[in-house]
Amino acid sequence: MGFLNIMGNSFGCSASGERLVSAARDGDLHEAKAILDCNPRLARYSTFGLRNSPLHHSAAQGHNEIVVLFLESGVDIDLRNASGQTALMQACQYGHWEVVQTLILFNANIHKTDYLNGGTAIHFAALNGHSRCIRLLLTDYVPSISNFWNIISNNDSTDPEISDCGFDESGLFGVISNPADGGVTALHMAALNGHAETVQLLLDLGGFVSAVTVEDGTSVDLIGGGSTPLHYAAYGGNAMCCRLLIARGASLDAKNANGSTPLNVARSCHRIQLEDILSRQPTGTENRIDINPSPYLSLPLMSIMKIARESVCHEIDKLLTSFDPCVVCLERKCTVSTDGCGHEFCTRCALYLCSATTTSVACPSAGSIPCPLCRHPIISFSKLQSNATPPKKLLPRPSGLALGGICGTTVESTGDSSEQLYKQPSGFNCASITPSLGSSLFRSLSCHMCPGSSMRLNPILCLGGPVTEHSLVRCSRPRLHRSVSHGESRNRWLFSFNQYEETNSD
Repeated sequence: MGFLNIMGNSFGCSASGERLVSAARDGDLHEAKAILDCNPRLARYSTFGLRNSPLHHSAAQGHNEIVVLFLESGVDIDLRNASGQTALMQACQYGHWEVVQTLILFNANIHKTDYLNGGTAIHFAALNGHSRCIRLLLTDYVPSISNFWNIISNNDSTDPEISDCGFDESGLFGVISNPADGGVTALHMAALNGHAETVQLLLDLGGFVSAVTVEDGTSVDLIGGGSTPLHYAAYGGNAMCCRLLIARGASLDAKNANGSTPLNVARSCHRIQLEDILSRQPTGTENRIDINPSPYLSLPLMSIMKIARESVCHEIDKLLTSFDPCVVCLERKCTVSTDGCGHEFCTRCALYLCSATTTSVACPSAGSIPCPLCRHPIISFSKLQSNATPPKKLLPRPSGLALGGICGTTVESTGDSSEQLYKQPSGFNCASITPSLGSSLFRSLSCHMCPGSSMRLNPILCLGGPVTEHSLVRCSRPRLHRSVSHGESRNRWLFSFNQYEETNSD
């Protein structure tokens, strides 16, 4: 009987696990949340065969909200499937940059390699030309400094700004030029498949144009060992990739293990359109192209990612509960400001801005992104200091069109005409009155100081007439919009009790 109970529980977990996998694959957030609430351990469930976990399925399909749900439930972010692939690799392979952004925010390991080809996440992104994913993978290696592109282009590591920011040049080059099986780098894969934008980004970030493959007998090495990225570009047949590599110093005379130059490779594959480009090294302005910085550099990305990691991850999506909303989403509080124009945004909008915005050629600083409010170039973000004391709010103004209550409030001047203290006398109770439309404006308002006596308010002063008395009262009720026809915008609606008559009850 105990064995049957164990088997029953196993089958039940398997059924619930398959339901969770289906919810993760289909993007059903409510179903996934309900299943995890019943059994949080199912987040580590894996399917048979490929053994993909629900995190793998949601990352491969680009369901970012479900990915966040699994990560907050405590699942291992670097969990592998049967091929050794992580969720980050699958998100990069299919170009889901929002999922890549979330995984990088949760400190996913970008150095993990798969079991089949030894490729990292950057290889999977370069394979299909997902430049934005590559840039997110290199978030921790590209500093937020203004002249980064010039330093990398001129190979000037002695710049004082580089040493001040702690830039790890060898670490960046190691990630970009990390070889997979056969010595194939991300630049090789992007050039082979004709992804010119990805080739340009990798070159701007320090990709090695002279990296060569090794002959290890694998099927991927069809061109031959000792091939450079230019050999692979010639095999792929993309003219722009060949021009970019030549402009960055790729040699036309380099021979691989078969003794073939890039021109020989192009002719063997019938790439006739490349013969003029690969036949001779360009001299002067001949066959040269003007190379602008990659639009995917996004220099502020490192600064905003550090701020986002310092904050609690779920607080990034926290809705606004106080003043000072973000001008982009109008839902969350401003937490960061730009270094330059000083405009303020919430962390989530700033992170999205750095990840999704591409730099135009007209931008004065290479790699900066334009501010959405003033178009000023943004190089980095700074965290706003939390203000424990909220700023003073203006007191609400009463309206003569709908008055919920009249308060016996006295005014104490503080010497400044713009600041006054309002106090309500003890024992003063306000009678709430809601007049009907079309009736005269509050001609019978009674404020009871004590039982048996009443006061009548002169209705003339309720219509916004000139104020001549020194004893003023103000209604402390929620603010309502005021009609511009009742005097100037600076005049306040003030009420004066100027006539009191005591009437004795019979």
